[in-house]
Amino acid sequence: MDSFVRQFVDYCQYQVRSAPYWRTGMGIYLVGDNLLHVSSPTECTGFAATHTGWIEMRVVTCDGPPNEFAGKWDAISETTLWCPRGVLSVHSMMGSTTDELAELPVAPGLIRVRAHARNLIHESLRTDEDPPEQHELLVWPVTEEVGPRTLRATGARRRWEQKPAKAAEYAMLDVIRPYDTYEERDDPALPRVTVVRRRISPFSAAEATRVLEGRLPVGDREVHLIRIADDTLEWRWAAAAALLPDDEPSIVRINAGNDGELTIRHEGVIGRHAIMLGLIWDHLLEKAPDSLPAWEPVLRARAAEEAERIEAGRRLRAEQETKSWGGTPPTERLQKLLSGNAKALARLDRPLLDRLAVLPAGRQREIAVWAARRAMRAAGLEQIGSIAEALEAAEAGGQLPAAFTENYGQAAYLRVWEDPATPHTVITLPDGTPNFHQQSVAFPALLSLVLKDPLAAAVDAVYTAAIAHGKDGYAAFLAEVPG
Repeated sequence: MDSFVRQFVDYCQYQVRSAPYWRTGMGIYLVGDNLLHVSSPTECTGFAATHTGWIEMRVVTCDGPPNEFAGKWDAISETTLWCPRGVLSVHSMMGSTTDELAELPVAPGLIRVRAHARNLIHESLRTDEDPPEQHELLVWPVTEEVGPRTLRATGARRRWEQKPAKAAEYAMLDVIRPYDTYEERDDPALPRVTVVRRRISPFSAAEATRVLEGRLPVGDREVHLIRIADDTLEWRWAAAAALLPDDEPSIVRINAGNDGELTIRHEGVIGRHAIMLGLIWDHLLEKAPDSLPAWEPVLRARAAEEAERIEAGRRLRAEQETKSWGGTPPTERLQKLLSGNAKALARLDRPLLDRLAVLPAGRQREIAVWAARRAMRAAGLEQIGSIAEALEAAEAGGQLPAAFTENYGQAAYLRVWEDPATPHTVITLPDGTPNFHQQSVAFPALLSLVLKDPLAAAVDAVYTAAIAHGKDGYAAFLAEVPG
């Protein structure tokens, strides 16, 4: 792009984005200067003197770093972006962009952005005779992230305090977050890169290596910084269960110059992590060695909230389970019971269910047979031929006829249904459901005797017999169930 185009700015800001998707980045006034602020791996915020209105902008792509500062510029700053798809756009803070500044082709991978600005006149002071405010972005590919830099500053705007700890908090949370679906699809397998940081330090390379060596807590993960040489560490992620941000180890080389400058070279990092790891190193090189890193209180608070959420869910499920069992938690025997009516009987008479559960198996079977006969009697089916035969067989300790045991007793049911001697009456169920066919409700009590588990047979037969007695009779029936 050779010529300038008009770009709208809001609240003195515009965004430079190096990915086709947008997400929430860091707040402003954490890392940067009066011209550029770091926002996220794929976004930085540019600042203009114009509060709301038009400025002139152009973007120039280069093969490598410019050799000198071309033109007369009031302010010049640099930062790095991760550009996974090889496109770059400039937007106003509210999202609008000029067509000429949308999806500009740039080299995929790490890119360096140098912002130039001039004619920085606040709009309250600007006149028609003043030249327009102009910004120029030079963009070129890099393999190292060296952090934001101020190359030329203007004293026209207030200075503000850098907040490396707060930036590191955001950075680590960004590093450990899982890829979103669109990021996995949009991020190709680009080469790994290097993060470089320099600080004035009293330590030698070997001393700095010993200070940094150890385990760096990151919530339910850790970074193991393992010394593999006097001036070299291995950076390796570890976790018991959490997903690792990077399965491969990377190398941290430490060099101390004669001028007291300590250089950290973190090699072999994922490109998406580079800008954020740079902010993490800024914090690690400034914080006291024995203090917690900035992100750890946040992660611990999140873990505590998650644990409380899980515990609250467990308590709620336990309360609901207890309620479904008539107000008392079920015993292990009842939980494993292969009966579809255990909870239903518990809601009618929980003490009775508990009493049935501790009876000997033989007695449970006797009660099942007793309840089946009472259900048939309540529905007027006790003397129907096939049912009378089945009851006699069960009371004699024998098997029910095949019509009751095969295909869920459908043949026996149809036979009873078609028998002209079968009565047809309706009842109101204990839960208040009206006009229920009493004989259809009662018949399954006899089929319960097929169950191999005597407790399941007793529970199903007793419950079925109870509801067959209807809303007005079930309580009296339950009171008669023998022990």
